[in-house]
Amino acid sequence: MTFDALFQAQLDQLKSEGNYRIFAELERQCGAHPRAQNICDAGEKRDITVWCSNDYLGMGQHPDVVARMQEVVGQCGAGAGGTRNISGTNSHHVALEAELADLHNKEAALLFTSGYVSNWAALSTLGSRLPNAVILSDALNHASMIEGIRHSRAQKVIWRHNDPEDLDRKLAALPANATKIVAFESVYSMDGDIAPIREIVEVCEKHGAMSYIDEVHAVGMYGPRGGGVAEREGLMDRITLIEGTLGKAYGVVGGYIAGSRALCDFIRSFASGFIFTTALPPAIAAAAQTSIAHLKVSGEERARQQRQVALLRKLLDRAGIPHLDNPSHIIPVMIKDPVKCRQIADILMQDFGIYVQPINYPTVPKGTERLRFTPGPNHTDADLHHLVNALTVLWKQCALSHAVA
Repeated sequence: MTFDALFQAQLDQLKSEGNYRIFAELERQCGAHPRAQNICDAGEKRDITVWCSNDYLGMGQHPDVVARMQEVVGQCGAGAGGTRNISGTNSHHVALEAELADLHNKEAALLFTSGYVSNWAALSTLGSRLPNAVILSDALNHASMIEGIRHSRAQKVIWRHNDPEDLDRKLAALPANATKIVAFESVYSMDGDIAPIREIVEVCEKHGAMSYIDEVHAVGMYGPRGGGVAEREGLMDRITLIEGTLGKAYGVVGGYIAGSRALCDFIRSFASGFIFTTALPPAIAAAAQTSIAHLKVSGEERARQQRQVALLRKLLDRAGIPHLDNPSHIIPVMIKDPVKCRQIADILMQDFGIYVQPINYPTVPKGTERLRFTPGPNHTDADLHHLVNALTVLWKQCALSHAVA
């Protein structure tokens, strides 16, 4: 058997299960968020509305962000030239890290090429370098956190999702000489639930554990300056390390950590995911800084986005379309069948000009397949009504349950 035959056998199985992923060919239109054009098989273009973007506030097309990126490309060129160790750092990297440290009220911050890399690098370094490290991981943590913990080869303890009492018991059972690291998220991106951060932090403090929070789906979105759920709850100063992304609400790309000066310098000095990776291009860093600075002082985007989320939930409830009830901006509409999930997404695109990507295994467990909607500040009321009307038609055609999940 050839290697290609081995590859194809597993791809065929993926397709038979309904879990094979197909990329939609989209061309986003600058300044027209959430509009885009879908490139059809014949090369024709059709206008569609994007409903599943992680550019939650449309900042990737904000005129100030776009203009700043263009300006700095003209000043510095397209790339960073290599790692910061080899090619040197850049004033835009330094300025962005200062902006992030200020956002989270921390002494320092450190940039990475993505949120995945910042989680992987930070957790793997902490777990491998700290003496007798034990990482206690929420059961629903993101793959990037799981991979970082696995790579660290530190002892791992999984605690029940969003359950501070279970975390308390498992911390209490560890030996006295263990260096305890508690890793969790603020907003969980598939179900949209939010962690009981205050209770978790109190448990960490009780046991002398480091608190590590992933705020990638919350930065820019929550808090008076967009510092995340921890800022909204007044808890940033009690959390050891805050990890976030520049690729979602801030509309660009990249990841980061924020914490004490010693902590960030420690990760900078020992994390292979930082040392051996080409730095973010200066233009991206400058655009991200512009986006963060804007959302620190502007609550307009967040207020409009929250209004549209509330309206969509109301319309879905009125139509009897099942969606997970949660306090975040993420609205999962439950299908619970991978084939139907793919079919509904395809019909929404072809017949209604609505783009939403089906979420299936391994992103979510089998039997919990869903369409994940993220209404933004630029979705109009008419867009929301059109979406719910389309879903209502398809629910009848597919004979799906109208019971609320």
